[in-house]
Amino acid sequence: MTEKVQTVLGPVDPDALGITLTHEHLSLDSLALGLPIDPKYKYLEEAPVALDTLWYIRQYPYSNRPNLDLGTENAAVVEEMDFYKKNGGGTIVENTTIGIKRDIKFYQYVARETGVNVVAGTGFYVESSRPETLKMTSEEMEEAMKTDLLHGADGGDIKCGIIGEIGCSWPLGKSERIAIQAAANVQSELGCPVNIHPGRDSKAPFEIIRVYQEAGGDVNKLVMAHLDRTIFDQNKLAEFAAVGSYCEYDLFGIETSMYTHNYKVDMPSDAQRIQNIQFLIDQGFEDKIVIAHDIHTKHRLMKFGGHGYSHILINVVPHMLNRGISQATIDKILKENPKKWLTMKV
Repeated sequence: MTEKVQTVLGPVDPDALGITLTHEHLSLDSLALGLPIDPKYKYLEEAPVALDTLWYIRQYPYSNRPNLDLGTENAAVVEEMDFYKKNGGGTIVENTTIGIKRDIKFYQYVARETGVNVVAGTGFYVESSRPETLKMTSEEMEEAMKTDLLHGADGGDIKCGIIGEIGCSWPLGKSERIAIQAAANVQSELGCPVNIHPGRDSKAPFEIIRVYQEAGGDVNKLVMAHLDRTIFDQNKLAEFAAVGSYCEYDLFGIETSMYTHNYKVDMPSDAQRIQNIQFLIDQGFEDKIVIAHDIHTKHRLMKFGGHGYSHILINVVPHMLNRGISQATIDKILKENPKKWLTMKV
């Protein structure tokens, strides 16, 4: 066994990853995340994503059902991966798990067609997305994840390279807690990387870390996702970062302050994301920062006037440089940190 990164085309040398976005989706169906629609806009619930509907969809992305089915836009995604490659991108970590319809054969197709490394995820999303799995034991979840990692996913031979994203609500559901524990057990056994989607409360990442570590998971191989919309107080952010997991700012490109999944939250802008990343750097945590867009709806694709998968490379990195973050630190965030997280014995 050697130290490699497991991609959908097989193991690759960690140095071959290049620039890596640690939390994206290339194909999924997130209808389980749908939100109710105001009755006066009911006519827009099934409307196609188009120029004359974007005024609504950009503000209420989860109340338009076609917007939640990214799996119908394979051609656009391939085109964007070509563009990502041309702009210096090397690797995408695909975080779709049970509950939101993984399409691992398409992920492999993307990698073959574009030359972008794709690392696929295994695991279980939030309880509301997967009612058929709620009675699974930890042992059953562990076996499912180990099969995906060691032998191949969805009945084939395409192997996953991470556990994640493991979906968590707030408070934690019973099956979500079991999924965290199962992920920790598999991580402890295989040494694989893990990505966890926390519930929408500042206490959620701390509770998840506790459950994960008590089950034996290595915090140094854990990415805590979506800190953009979860921890806002910088003292709490520093406290969490000190626990040792990777801190993921993965909603770059979302500039709509109204967060429809939690109206108590003001979604930060990209500038504010960069400010929090600068804070973490100043606190000495530059070795534990990773970033991405978490594209999972149609309206964020370039085809529909969205920012696309290359937004960080085209727009965010120059702004980081303008704000005094060095190229060496940016390289650490986009290359070295993901490489350390993703590397495992295969």
